[in-house]
Amino acid sequence: MTGLRSSQVAAAAGVNLQTLRYYERRGLLAEPERSLGGHRLYPAEAVTALRVIKAAQRLGFTLDEVADLLEAGRHRHGRRPDAGLQARARTKLTEIEAKIADLQVIAGTLRAALDAGCDDLVACAGEPCCPIPFATIALGDPDADAR
Repeated sequence: MTGLRSSQVAAAAGVNLQTLRYYERRGLLAEPERSLGGHRLYPAEAVTALRVIKAAQRLGFTLDEVADLLEAGRHRHGRRPDAGLQARARTKLTEIEAKIADLQVIAGTLRAALDAGCDDLVACAGEPCCPIPFATIALGDPDADAR
């Protein structure tokens, strides 16, 4: 029986053993065969799968989304047109661009607060020159807590 032991797979993919086991429990990696001594023996493809998982996470995909992408890849024939990487990458890109826009607004507001010399939120809130948008949160606004 041949294959790579857990430590070899983890080292080759740049993950720790706990991550390897977690991905296995989540179903992202197939349960490996066992040696006569009970050691997990992974196929060489497990290293590639781990690298794919980590790369997808760095691109902003959640583990649930990664699982869906891996599943879609396993069932390429007869899959829905919206199940593949292209459609999901478009959706993820839209999400990431929205987050970037939000972060740019936040960064601009923080720069303005620094430039204005804001040092105390309560004191700054009462100043007309304060750039922090306290006034945009209306009382009784059901969405106020979400902002």
